[in-house]
Amino acid sequence: MAARHLIIGGGTAGMNAIRTIREEESERSTITLVSAENPYSRMVLPYYLDRSIAESHVFTATGKVLADWGVTTHLGKRATTLDTKANVCTLEDGTTVAYDDCLIATGSSAVRAPVPGADGPGVHSFWTLDQARGVIAQIQSGSHVVMVGAGFIAFTILNSILALGAKLTIVEVAPRILPRMIDDIGAQLVEAWLKKHGVAIRTGAKLTRIDDLKGRQRLKMAAGGDLVADVVIMATGIRTNLDWLKGAGVTIKQGIVVDDHLRSSVPNVYAAGDVAEGRDLISQANAVHAIEPTAQEHGRVVGANMAGKDIRYRGSLIINIVEVCHLDVASFGAWDDAQAEAASGVKADRPAYRKLLWRGDRLTGAIILGPSSDIWTTNDVGMLKGLVQSGVSLGRWKAHLKKNPFDVKPAFIATKTTSALLPETILGRPSKAPGETPVAV
Repeated sequence: MAARHLIIGGGTAGMNAIRTIREEESERSTITLVSAENPYSRMVLPYYLDRSIAESHVFTATGKVLADWGVTTHLGKRATTLDTKANVCTLEDGTTVAYDDCLIATGSSAVRAPVPGADGPGVHSFWTLDQARGVIAQIQSGSHVVMVGAGFIAFTILNSILALGAKLTIVEVAPRILPRMIDDIGAQLVEAWLKKHGVAIRTGAKLTRIDDLKGRQRLKMAAGGDLVADVVIMATGIRTNLDWLKGAGVTIKQGIVVDDHLRSSVPNVYAAGDVAEGRDLISQANAVHAIEPTAQEHGRVVGANMAGKDIRYRGSLIINIVEVCHLDVASFGAWDDAQAEAASGVKADRPAYRKLLWRGDRLTGAIILGPSSDIWTTNDVGMLKGLVQSGVSLGRWKAHLKKNPFDVKPAFIATKTTSALLPETILGRPSKAPGETPVAV
């Protein structure tokens, strides 16, 4: 009898799992996809916002394409309970789906600041396609947009808001912008750069309420004066979609705890993407990495294991990269490790900044920023990521990098980091052309 695979969630992790099952299985299985939304790529929503792409280009698979791949779909429906003893999932309309194994990849939802008026008609999140539609309908050229939150999510849509001709003010309760991505020095450089490009920034700013002013919004602040906006966007964090699993018997801490095969405490239930609490590549401890690269890798590993392979996951590397007003900003690995040995360099006039962190002679974290027009910035982003990801021994090159943090290339070449990275594959084999299977999303 053909194996019955259930995929709950049609995002990056779920779609990559489907693709990999079809690539790796020796016998044709049945695949059922349950997804509250039609499959689409969250990462391209900023391009949809600034009208660079049409809405049709947001979707990663139509109903016809899924049918061609042999996937039975329950789209526009949420899973409400999972009976891991009977191997049955129940959907919100009462439909039940039996399975032999299942993947939970239900992702995250946007969280708004807990203040009065945060759910008002002029206040938006920007996480789902529906939410993106709401923002697009509101922003016009000349609109004053106030973004509450100055983290990674906010910065992914900053360029798109400016491209629409809107005036932008960023409000952040933390003492600096990008508090979970870069340090104080980096944040100061990015803030100065954004102000040169017309973006107003208020850090250490506590929002107390939002009032509707006949279509405009007044943001009451604890100090520093109030703000009036045409559009308010809440970019104040995300929460994993796990509440529906209460009583399922799956161990949950920050996320669903998984082993090195991405299995949960219930052996035939896997987790991937934002909901999975799995191995961190640098620390080897469990962590939740709600980032696109991790979702892709998780999906591939789970798909292979559901198809009968024996694939162990090496661990996820924290990667955050944004480009704001043609300034590249990136951090990798344990960039905020207070116990690590560190060296840094600043060229404020460019502006450019590097911070490198070591445990022994292994680079375990890095921060880099610099103008996108400088080719050395683009090259060094990749090389620093490679040094952190590979964990190569730097030997005498550590001393060189401590004195010359902007001279990465000689160390990258001399330590043969490319040779260390080339054999690395998620599934232990070379990539295959997609053929008739889903493309990676």
